[in-house]
Amino acid sequence: MEHLSLNHVGEQVKLGENTKIWHFTYIGDHTIIGDHTTVGSLSHIDHHVKIGSECRIQGMVYIPPHTIIRDRVFIGPGVVFTNDPYPPSNRLVGVTVGSDAIICASAVIKAGVSIGEGAVVGMGAVVCHDITPGTVVFGVPASPRYSLDEYRNKQVMWETQV
Repeated sequence: MEHLSLNHVGEQVKLGENTKIWHFTYIGDHTIIGDHTTVGSLSHIDHHVKIGSECRIQGMVYIPPHTIIRDRVFIGPGVVFTNDPYPPSNRLVGVTVGSDAIICASAVIKAGVSIGEGAVVGMGAVVCHDITPGTVVFGVPASPRYSLDEYRNKQVMWETQV
């Protein structure tokens, strides 16, 4: 594990092997982060959060209490998860993100939503409902646009353009 400058890591936090926490990042009490995960600068990971291994969390991400993020998840810059569907209330519920999911920049995820394994949430999307595994969603509110296979084909086409 590598700590960089001016971070706050709470009590009873478990950081996995080779986890990197970048500058000015907050990690709350009783949070667990798996092996080989990177957390970007200016991110706020609140208490009682579980993050898997090999995740890449970009800068300025907010992850509230009771959020569960499985393995190999990519979270783009400025993503905001919520945990209170009717704020301010005394009953909180986290978001669950399945393994291999991709959440692009500036997406907002409503409290209690589940994002399925291998799903992709486009940039700026507002996710108000569960996302089934392998589905690509974007828009406000986010809605299915194409399959994960179509997304990967578009990605390959983009990467091979000259």
